[in-house]
Amino acid sequence: MRVKLAFAEPALRASTAGLWRPEGLLSRYRSYLCAMHTVIRASVPLMERATERAGLLARRGDPLGAPLAAYLEEHIREEAEHDTWLLEDLTAAGSGPRAALDPVPPPLVASLVGAQYYWIEHHHPVALLGYIAVLEGHAPAAGLAPRLARLTGLPAPAFRTVHEHARLDGGHADELYALLDRLPLSRGQEAAVAVSALHTTDALTQLFVRLGRTGPAPPVRGAGRSVPREGPT
Repeated sequence: MRVKLAFAEPALRASTAGLWRPEGLLSRYRSYLCAMHTVIRASVPLMERATERAGLLARRGDPLGAPLAAYLEEHIREEAEHDTWLLEDLTAAGSGPRAALDPVPPPLVASLVGAQYYWIEHHHPVALLGYIAVLEGHAPAAGLAPRLARLTGLPAPAFRTVHEHARLDGGHADELYALLDRLPLSRGQEAAVAVSALHTTDALTQLFVRLGRTGPAPPVRGAGRSVPREGPT
């Protein structure tokens, strides 16, 4: 799985480089928190539904059902309240929770998260492991939170989510890949996890590229003085 995802990682990493450029970073960081809340608030409900489906499959004799349900039950505890962290970060960053809760989530988020509901309900809940692998496998760098604080002038409480995920996600990703190694996956189930992971990588890349277009454009080397512009949110 790590090898398959490696082919798609350069585009995802490039999209985050644009997201965190200094020009216009304050407003873009607030937009990032809103967008990530629309994603993360679905994490526990997704895993709860996948756990229910895995339990049902276990009772029908599916060998993946019991270990998958056990993993998800533990991961639900680890991910609980992370959506609340984002709302608290938003408040510390000068925006209220309504900035994340009121707008209609963008179609890109519906595509990113909604595909998982489809695969859980209509194929196999093991597909969700591909989604989790991408989200846990691309943790913020350890120095990102203090760098963002320095560039935006915001207080440390505005970066709890970035800081905590930089600290925790590496271990979570290792646990997930260990589970994937233990599960008796058929070739079709391996494909389901891979397709889910690649879809997640592509949708997340598009979301970060869209967010990275907000704020002034980066200067173009050798093209003289740049002209600031505003992109879509």
